[in-house]
Amino acid sequence: MSSSKKNKLTAALWAVSCAVVWAFAFPLVKLGIKYFDIAANDTAAKTLFAGVRFFSAGIIILIIAKFRGISVKIEGTKNKLIVLLFGLVNTTLHYFFYYIGLSNQSGSRSAIINSMSSFILILSACAVFKEEKLTLRKIIGCILGFGGILMINIGGDLLSEFTFMGDGMLLISSIFSAMGGLLTRVAGKKGHSFAVTGISLAFGGALMIIFGLIMGGALSVWTFSGIIILMLLTFISVYGFSVYNRLICLYPVGEIAIFNSLIPILGVIFSCIILGETFQYKYIIAGFVVSAGICVINFSHDNKDKK
Repeated sequence: MSSSKKNKLTAALWAVSCAVVWAFAFPLVKLGIKYFDIAANDTAAKTLFAGVRFFSAGIIILIIAKFRGISVKIEGTKNKLIVLLFGLVNTTLHYFFYYIGLSNQSGSRSAIINSMSSFILILSACAVFKEEKLTLRKIIGCILGFGGILMINIGGDLLSEFTFMGDGMLLISSIFSAMGGLLTRVAGKKGHSFAVTGISLAFGGALMIIFGLIMGGALSVWTFSGIIILMLLTFISVYGFSVYNRLICLYPVGEIAIFNSLIPILGVIFSCIILGETFQYKYIIAGFVVSAGICVINFSHDNKDKK
């Protein structure tokens, strides 16, 4: 096996691991809101809860960076502003709308809408970055990926009435998520990706904490179960963002972002296991379809588009 193929396989395994840990966030966020006794309409408390998670994750990443001897300093005012903008978009705005939408919509529908960010990112990266080319296999891969995600909701309520606080919030979240993906490549050049990730998460989380408190939010109910869930969500952010942001900086955006299409399918499966929702075999079929889309984009023997 050539070195390039080994590198691509390694990157794929790391990207899959990110999809797995992020998929756990679907049921864990719902459990966290439940254990912290946050009401469905309490936007302030949801914002505060998310802020604590991301701020903690950012601080942990920066501490790890220090122990590893990685400089967390960002040189130049312009570069600092870009990193802070990255934190605002990819953490504060993305997850502000995500938490509201997820708590107001079913898991399967949330998964489908949230997955739009992967395909928006792949297509928009082709328009923004010269090295990212829109190829036939990318188009086919996106079609297969989104088709697999749609498959998990066969017989569901995908075409039912649109709800702004559920569908609308998740759609807005997907747009900011895609924008954050583009900024990852830009911000990652302003310092070590590990440092940039830590700073952006800490800054974005701090903004959410401030906004949550200003809106009157409070986490008044603390239980052992709630703290464990919060710690798990924090770990997901530490691992997922550290690894994923590094991959985005090193590899073509499309080849990494397509793995995110696994997240909603795995999220539904994990929800069945953790939340006791009904398992259906169509989830397995959908997983194979999405995997086919990933293979088309990443492991095609046709390299004409790379010349």
